[in-house]
Amino acid sequence: MVNRKELDPEKSPGARFGQRLRMLREEHGWTQDELGKHMGCSGTHVSAVETGRRSPTLRFARHADKTFGTGGRLERQSLALRQTALLEGFPEYMTHEARAAEIRLYEVGVMPGILQTPGYASALTARTVERGAITPEQGDERNALVAVRQDTLARTPVPLVFVVLDESCLRRPVGDASVMDGQLARLVEFARLPNTVLQIAPFSMGDRRPLSLPLYILTMENRALVSYAESAQRGRLERETSSVVPLLTAYHQLQAEALSQAESVAMIKQLRKGTP
Repeated sequence: MVNRKELDPEKSPGARFGQRLRMLREEHGWTQDELGKHMGCSGTHVSAVETGRRSPTLRFARHADKTFGTGGRLERQSLALRQTALLEGFPEYMTHEARAAEIRLYEVGVMPGILQTPGYASALTARTVERGAITPEQGDERNALVAVRQDTLARTPVPLVFVVLDESCLRRPVGDASVMDGQLARLVEFARLPNTVLQIAPFSMGDRRPLSLPLYILTMENRALVSYAESAQRGRLERETSSVVPLLTAYHQLQAEALSQAESVAMIKQLRKGTP
């Protein structure tokens, strides 16, 4: 093909979207103009999205999903790269999370997005908007993203999901009492699922805690490892196995020191009853 631009999917989330769009188009044997006719846009527009010169709108991604029969994958990918209020690296992390065979999370202070109830997510976002940290529009994007991430967990085959929550996640009030009760009930439901493990890292662990900041580790279908770690101001995505393995080791050490799932569920139920 004349002037065919090579794509680097590792360059950015937009480049990965463009590569996937081109791959799907070529699998169908279509030119950019032919795909544009199927989607109701110009071939020039398709070219701009494929090469990363234009970001895909939600409407574009939805039409592409309908055209290719990809079941919302392109919509989720486009939503992830539109998240302007997220820390660097997290939009890319989400594209991997949606395909991972195993998901391991450690969270401090707040419930992880994949476990948040709509009430909890809305209350948490509302406070962030009130502080002026994000705009109302960015808040709406965050809440929509929580739902999208949770939807991806219902894929087949379902991923294995391991969650360790610092006790602070349970103790920190978000919203009113009914919001917190609903969120704690959601944790109990999560622990009952056949593909999940939920553990609490209690305050009593003290200095035996090998991790102090949130950490997400993914095992992909080909057994490749991806990690995402964040502080208050920045996030870091890591795909080099030599860098992820020490984090995975620390995560296993954390699991060994944390409460068992049965003990963790018992703690959650006690908090729901209002007992220490």
